[in-house]
Amino acid sequence: MAIPRLSYAPRSQNQRVEGFEVPGDEQLQVFSAENLSSNLEIELVIRAAYQQIFNEQQMLSVNRKRELESQLKNRQITVRDFVRGLLLSDTFRQRNVDVNNNYRLVQMTVQRVLGREVYSEQEKIAWSIVIATKGFQGFVDELLESDEYFASFGLDTVPYQKRRILPQQSQGDLPTARMPRYGNDHRDRLIAQGYFSNKPLEEAPWVAPAWVTLVGKTIVFSGAAALIALTVATALAAFELISL
Repeated sequence: MAIPRLSYAPRSQNQRVEGFEVPGDEQLQVFSAENLSSNLEIELVIRAAYQQIFNEQQMLSVNRKRELESQLKNRQITVRDFVRGLLLSDTFRQRNVDVNNNYRLVQMTVQRVLGREVYSEQEKIAWSIVIATKGFQGFVDELLESDEYFASFGLDTVPYQKRRILPQQSQGDLPTARMPRYGNDHRDRLIAQGYFSNKPLEEAPWVAPAWVTLVGKTIVFSGAAALIALTVATALAAFELISL
């Protein structure tokens, strides 16, 4: 029997404030795959999705998912499906999931998928239990199928940080992209292994293959036997028992 997700109360955040201002230069550009008329526009949507899910420090050509991009360009999948594919990719798992504990992983994924900060520690705990019982894929599925996601982004809009700047405020919320991809606990493990140090990492000692060891032992034993035989023959010759 699946454990029901714990409830948590929403907190006051910019993203919960209704917007009445006239759109201007300070408003974030929203990327949607609806009614696209050129390949350049779909490329911008794809780039925006990579930037939102992977963040700029991971936007490398080797991290691109060409098959997913092709499916999106051919309208075989929606933007939501593309986002799901990025989140469940080996690249995202290696660079983000495997290097974080569940609490930090919840905070980072909620930022990138729902476009907001977690409301409280209670929400972190609630989603951490989902990861523990259903795995990271189950967690991603629940986020992307939630009413909050559909109300905010639907099927074809790339997630973004909602209402980071309010006109009434002199300073907006900090960008969630500032959050490093791993926390202090993983950094401390890297330091313990010798990373971030000016001293070069010590190389592991060379271990000879088994066949090299066998040949060496054979040579040593053969040489020792020949030396003993020569010593005995020399002693016998000294007593004129044999002639060399």
